[in-house]
Parts: sequence; structure tokens; C-alpha cells
Amino acid sequence: MAERNVIWTRTADIQFVGILGFWVKKNKSNIYSKKLVKLVSKRTKQIAENPLLYKKTDFKNIRVASLGNFSINFKITDKEIIITSFWDNRQDPKKLLRILESKK
Repeated sequence: MAERNVIWTRTADIQFVGILGFWVKKNKSNIYSKKLVKLVSKRTKQIAENPLLYKKTDFKNIRVASLGNFSINFKITDKEIIITSFWDNRQDPKKLLRILESKK
């Protein structure tokens, strides 16, 4: 399977930046956030190379890649991987459900 371009939606980008900011503030350091950026970068590259490797969700055309306490939800098109949300799994899952339903 050919590698696709990875596109982040505005929602996913806001979530990711918010989580990074939360951890910088909580830890009073950016070390954990830098590690998280590297992990996410590596995982999105893996998703681009082989998106069908990751689990289907109950939402049409949405798959999820787990990353420890975080999940990356994405759609696959012929040319792109569209990251629809970046989620901290310790949050209320009903909030994620509302986000995913709005992206149908």
C-alpha cells in the first residue's frame, strides 16, 4: 500500500496542542510533551504506511490507533490519512463520541 499524506483536522490539532499545553503546565517542563510529539510523529508515519493495520471503530470509515493513554482517530482516503481527533483516553468518552458523531 502506498504511503499517504497525513492531514490533521482543526479539531484534532486543537486537541493535540491542548494536551501538550496541559502537560507542560502540569509538569512545569516540556520534556514529556516533546516525547509525546516524537511518539505521535512516529505513529502517524506508521498509520500513513499501513492504515489498515489499525482497528475499525463503530463509525463509518474511522479507525483508531492506540498510543498508551492516547488514541488517534483517522479516516482513510485514496491519497490521504485524515486525523479526525487526538484523544486522551482518561477523558470522558461521551465527549469523544460527540466529536466523532459531528464528523460523520
